[in-house]
Amino acid sequence: MLAQEVAKKYAGGLFLSVKERGLVDQAHDQLKDLKDFLTDDPTLLNFLMAPHVLDGHKLDLVRDVFTDRIDRLLVEFLIVLVNKHRIGYLHEVIGEFIRLVKAERGIALVTVLTAVPLAEGERQRLIEKLKARTGMTIELEEKTDPDIIAGMIIILHNEIIDGSVRRGLDVLEGRLAKVRVH
Repeated sequence: MLAQEVAKKYAGGLFLSVKERGLVDQAHDQLKDLKDFLTDDPTLLNFLMAPHVLDGHKLDLVRDVFTDRIDRLLVEFLIVLVNKHRIGYLHEVIGEFIRLVKAERGIALVTVLTAVPLAEGERQRLIEKLKARTGMTIELEEKTDPDIIAGMIIILHNEIIDGSVRRGLDVLEGRLAKVRVH
């Protein structure tokens, strides 16, 4: 939960700053590349998160590595994350920033969690229903989790729509636990 709150706060601030300066597309591309780089090789992020490394060394590294590679505003943003000890949330912050950019462009990032992969017809019906509900183009990310048994959980922006059988059983169990038997 903390990661989501941190991501919203910092990504929101960054988004407003780059939008004000007309750098949304450039920032989007550079941050997406940075996220891909850190996913492939987390060494740099691990160094920046290490509690035994002095903040001054971390800041020097950020400046040395990024000054000629990404926009100055993004370098300063990374410095803020290091100074505030929030650099460990960088993946979440970038993900939220990308979501904000896509929302600005009329695209909703939606995650759907099902017990088994969706069939093509189900996927298309879901996309159409979500498009009608949001008025946005839908970009669907599918994940599977057999623990939900059946049904689906949809995560749309900050809203979670839980239509899983697991949740239904949990609700039923709660109701049955309240029933008094004589």
